[in-house]
Amino acid sequence: MKHSLPSRLVATLFGGALLATVPLAAQAQASAWQFEASIYGWFPAVSGTTSFPPNGNGPSVDVSMGDVIDALKFAFMGTFEARNGAWGVWTDLVYADFGASHGTTLTAHPPALPPVNVQANAHLDLKTWAWTLAGLYGLKNDTEGTMDLLFGARLLDISTTLGWSAAGPGPIDPSGKKDVADAYWDAIVGLKGRALLGAERKWFVPYYVDVGTGQSQLTWQVNAGLGYQFDWGSVLATWRYMDYDFKSNSRVQSLSFNGPTIGVAFKF
Repeated sequence: MKHSLPSRLVATLFGGALLATVPLAAQAQASAWQFEASIYGWFPAVSGTTSFPPNGNGPSVDVSMGDVIDALKFAFMGTFEARNGAWGVWTDLVYADFGASHGTTLTAHPPALPPVNVQANAHLDLKTWAWTLAGLYGLKNDTEGTMDLLFGARLLDISTTLGWSAAGPGPIDPSGKKDVADAYWDAIVGLKGRALLGAERKWFVPYYVDVGTGQSQLTWQVNAGLGYQFDWGSVLATWRYMDYDFKSNSRVQSLSFNGPTIGVAFKF
């Protein structure tokens, strides 16, 4: 009997400790790291205006989606997200390498010589990086969907190489190459998330919007569509529009990418 009180005290303390671990375990489970990675294809039409020299009137740029696909040499596009509780980090990378060649026959008129035919060739190689790195803070996560506040930066890097050559009789053999590179960093803020649809909440509307400024005068982006989620991840198709207005001293005055995306995302 003299040991009953300590035994009860030990049992009470032990039971209380077990009960205390329940919310701690639930909190640890809720705050465990979660990851999502995706790969996708984006097939935009490209349009814009240029200024050569700066502050002058340059030609416009208008390339159809079909021309973009025909000129594509290599591309990689994907996202990665890591989340712990309400906080997370997200990145999106778009890399594309385009190349196109054109040849034509011209008639040259050298001084004091008869006209000669010259074979002229030009090759354009364009490499584009669009990289977004941002932090996330969860504003909503329930049966209706998710919404995150997004804040970070985006890099747009464009490298262009133009090569030309000509071949003809006699001394006519000009050739050359010109490299131009521009990079723009901008701070951005936006929203991203999913609106769940249907009774089983398998269908969803993915959405993304951001706006920013920095080395460009203004940049903004909208991306939305339709997706279906499985236990392992989801498949989705969207329409994505990215727009840039550059400052007056830039060689490119404006640039936009507008077209469909299709991709698959994996959760782990």
